[in-house]
Amino acid sequence: MILDAARLSLINLFAPETRSAFWKTLGLTFLILIGLWFGLRELFALYLWPWFAAFFPDVPDWTGWLTLFAAIAAGIGLALVLALLIAPITALIAGLFLDDVAAVIEKRDYPDDMPGREMPLGQAILGSIQFLGIVIIGNIIALLLLFIPGVNLIAFFLVNGYLLGREFFEFAAMRFRAPAEARAFRSKHSSTVFVAGLLIAGFLAIPFINLLTPLFAAGLMVHLHKKVSKRDPSFRLQTPIT
Repeated sequence: MILDAARLSLINLFAPETRSAFWKTLGLTFLILIGLWFGLRELFALYLWPWFAAFFPDVPDWTGWLTLFAAIAAGIGLALVLALLIAPITALIAGLFLDDVAAVIEKRDYPDDMPGREMPLGQAILGSIQFLGIVIIGNIIALLLLFIPGVNLIAFFLVNGYLLGREFFEFAAMRFRAPAEARAFRSKHSSTVFVAGLLIAGFLAIPFINLLTPLFAAGLMVHLHKKVSKRDPSFRLQTPIT
């Protein structure tokens, strides 16, 4: 069930119907990453570089090889920071495009089912901001655990697998359910959602490909919610609230 949902989501990434969401997701992610890159670089130049130069006052020439080495080290450090920020960026973009992806999938793959209710813009923005905060806190914890050998990669997958799986599934569920019911439904099937979340975390760990994480995660959880709903008669889909 989970692998089939992932397969359908991968196919959906390059489907003509989702091309608009594809380019919007990719473009917005690039813009945010570029903005963060320049912002972090300016912070480094304003605060860290003067401190570094003051810490080694006896070095006579800061324009030579030491400057080059420091610049390379700073670039690698900034790249690592941006890699860790992919998950929060995914959280921020998620609420903006999930409805676009979900509407296409529901119409194309589940034509006999009732369509979901588009989340109001204010609720989508609020949900994305709350999700962003949760993911940032979770990844700060994962970052601290990076210094513990044998725990670092496990922490990354567990934290992001749980958080991304939970939030994307609830986003998909709230197209058909009240928020409280969506959370209860996710909680009942928490193990299934968590395993699917680990797939999202794995996708997130692939350089460059991870720029499409919001699109992949949205499609995966829309399909998974549909499949789980059909297997659970105690949580029947209701007519969407208008």
